[in-house]
Amino acid sequence: MTNRRQFIKITAFGAGALAIGSGAYKAMAGFSSTTEAAKLTVNLTRTPTYCEVCFWKCAGWVYKNDEGKIWKIIGNDDDQHCNGRFCPRGTGGVGMYFDEDRLKTPLIRTSERGKQIFKQASWDEALTYIATKMKDIASKHGPESMALFTHGSGSSYFSTLLKAYGSANVAEPSYAQCRGPRDEAFMATFGEEAYSPEITDIRDTKCLVLIGSHIGENMHNGQVQEMSDAIDKGATIITVDPRFSTAAGKSKYWLPIKPSTDIALLLAWIHEIINQEYYDKKYVEKYCSGFDQLKEHVKDYTPEWAYGITTIAPDQIRKTAKEMANAAPAVIVHPGRHVTWYGDDTQRIRAVAILNALLGSWGRRGGFYRPSKQAVPSSEHPEFPTPAKTWSDAFPGKYSVASTPVSNALIDASIPENNPGFAIKGWIVNGTNLVNTIPNQANTLKAIQNLDLMVAIDTMPMEITGWADVILPECTYLERYDNLRVSPHRKPAIALRMPATEPLNETKPGYWIARELSKKLGLEAFFPFEKQEDFLDWQLKKIGSSLEEMIRIGVKTFEREADDLYFANDEAIEFPTDSGKIELYSLAFEQAGFDPMPKYIAHEEPPAGFYRLIYGRAPMHTFSRTANNPNLTDLMDENTVWINPKVAKEWGIVNDQYIWLKNQDEIISEFSIKVRITERIRWDSIYMVHGFGHAQKQMKRCFGRGASDTQLITKVLTDPLMGGTGMRGNFVTFITEKTEQEVAS
Repeated sequence: MTNRRQFIKITAFGAGALAIGSGAYKAMAGFSSTTEAAKLTVNLTRTPTYCEVCFWKCAGWVYKNDEGKIWKIIGNDDDQHCNGRFCPRGTGGVGMYFDEDRLKTPLIRTSERGKQIFKQASWDEALTYIATKMKDIASKHGPESMALFTHGSGSSYFSTLLKAYGSANVAEPSYAQCRGPRDEAFMATFGEEAYSPEITDIRDTKCLVLIGSHIGENMHNGQVQEMSDAIDKGATIITVDPRFSTAAGKSKYWLPIKPSTDIALLLAWIHEIINQEYYDKKYVEKYCSGFDQLKEHVKDYTPEWAYGITTIAPDQIRKTAKEMANAAPAVIVHPGRHVTWYGDDTQRIRAVAILNALLGSWGRRGGFYRPSKQAVPSSEHPEFPTPAKTWSDAFPGKYSVASTPVSNALIDASIPENNPGFAIKGWIVNGTNLVNTIPNQANTLKAIQNLDLMVAIDTMPMEITGWADVILPECTYLERYDNLRVSPHRKPAIALRMPATEPLNETKPGYWIARELSKKLGLEAFFPFEKQEDFLDWQLKKIGSSLEEMIRIGVKTFEREADDLYFANDEAIEFPTDSGKIELYSLAFEQAGFDPMPKYIAHEEPPAGFYRLIYGRAPMHTFSRTANNPNLTDLMDENTVWINPKVAKEWGIVNDQYIWLKNQDEIISEFSIKVRITERIRWDSIYMVHGFGHAQKQMKRCFGRGASDTQLITKVLTDPLMGGTGMRGNFVTFITEKTEQEVAS
């Protein structure tokens, strides 16, 4: 078992590289020597922020030198999300501000879509263009024919705008492309989601099971720190992954599972825990329903049965089940984050939830804690109009378990040949690179070509901005106020983000953009505060604070109203499910026409000469949004493809060779990718980090660096319950030299 210091070494490496490894970084800071840097410590000024590089949103301080230039970002000691420590991405956030490739001025297309020919425009001209088009769409098709795809802190502004306009079609791609199956599975089981950040009590756990969850590479800051603490305390780590990940290297057990067979392993664990009577009898009897049905359901799912499917030996299945039982209730089978894999993902995460319930970990120390969230008032504005239609009317009866609009359903509703119940005719895309976020790029581009209006709001010239009719340049999170961060945690807390400096060029904050557009649409009443800082001060005074106080402290933590972080002994609890109990047998799924308990269904195997495409994260990058960041690119400027030595030998491929990947649908990666030959990947799979292979030339550092996994994900295994896009049913083979025909294509 590796100790805590070794486990967080990569975080220290990342921060150190940013501090001393980049000449560009020193230039940005405005000093050129260690002596000069030391002098700055006397004159530094700081402003509070919370990070926008990933969804964890750690709170920190932005320091400026005596010339008023942004120098560095560090964590806020009072923040539960980071405990004063930022990951490499957080410390590298400075690069977003100084990136010379960032968008600078509004742009309006002057050519057909697909050709990136734009003219510079004033903000008034760009917003007038958008408002005119939106009014036209509302007149011809109804306001519900506008859709918003959004991600990040600015989501609420543009959501307010669209709802005021008359459309409820607001989709976060993170739902259908990342976390949605997890949310719906936990809701069906416990009546409550796993939240964000997840309510996993890792710091006190005695056994942590990671089944496809790459803690240490996805760098969810608080979880990395808590896992380090758990390792120091002797916790057992069990990692299930076809790849020997960073987490696997810290584990007592690494189970190199055959991809697509995770449900079989989970069912075998459930079988073993029930039949060996390892489950928490008192907890199950008091809080759970459907135990007898579950016991009957899994009676044949033995470790021997699972071995023939997963390639995990029966004794390993039994030993790991016993490890969980020995630790219970201080055990966590982690719900994961990016869980859209094979199209049966809601049912797979249902098995995860059921396993946690049997072990009695929900609501228990070392398992899952009860979150608390600080209530803050919303601004007072008119009631939103009731939309005539919502996203579910586009394809009635589809994805009936989904609790929020499904991004891919809205995209499909933008294509007339799909015969939607109503047509989506306009998109506003805010802070999400849909071309690289949504699988099946050809389908997304086809939908865009059928729109009357496409608006992209971003800080960078991503692939999606090249297809927009209007591009609106948002300033970075270092240059703006945003809503208070009020994420749930062990204690309720709020965090402030304020501008450390004035926006560069002609960029504007999201709040300003949404409010100015609302004025053009006659919807200004929905944004009653002219300046966001006035709104923040009003909110803060309502809860006994003020903007002045938050500027000083950055984070304010409140005490819980009751000492109820965990269930009390014999506490009577009514869960927000149909039965009022933890549902091992889901009545909600049964009523919706789906299996009330998860089943294993075999998935397609790779054809001869092909290998399953597995993708993942790197600790210094967040998806594709950081690939051009000058600080983070210094740490990793391209991805590699992991290939098992046996496979490399068969193909005559050598280490560091550049090759192309071709998928089952004859799609070839636009750019080549460097080979990494390693025993850390199964022979039937290859692995690559997501977020590279950018085809947007305006992003000079990352253009053509590495290969894009999204480009190769053309087969989408859609979850019938909630619309999640399973992306791990794609297979690739290798091209060592492109033919003239392949180059032309």
